[in-house]
Amino acid sequence: QVQLVESGGGSAQSGGSLRLSCAASGSRSLGCMGWFRQAPGSARVWVASIRPEGASFYTDSVEDRFTLSRDNSKDTVYLQMNSLNPADTAIYYCTASADDYCGESAVSYDYWGQGTQVTVSA
Repeated sequence: QVQLVESGGGSAQSGGSLRLSCAASGSRSLGCMGWFRQAPGSARVWVASIRPEGASFYTDSVEDRFTLSRDNSKDTVYLQMNSLNPADTAIYYCTASADDYCGESAVSYDYWGQGTQVTVSA
């Protein structure tokens, strides 16, 4: 059974930075890994994903501010978030798929972390 454990959430001021990490454990290799986020009263939405070879994809609202990277030797992905603004406030969920397809829908992913809170103040 694959487990995903997030870390690095917390509080930041507008314009600041945070770095989220997600470490995977379990017996199988993983394909696409990424992040979704859920703001209060809103649906969970896709943020970014990365394939095993490093190709990464971002939703428009975080393009040029967030950078997703991956260390396959550690089964870990990192989401560097810069130029944060209050609209980035949400619970961030790490996710992974058994295959290399990086979709924008939650149904594309097989495994989920418990989530980590990110709060950005104005």
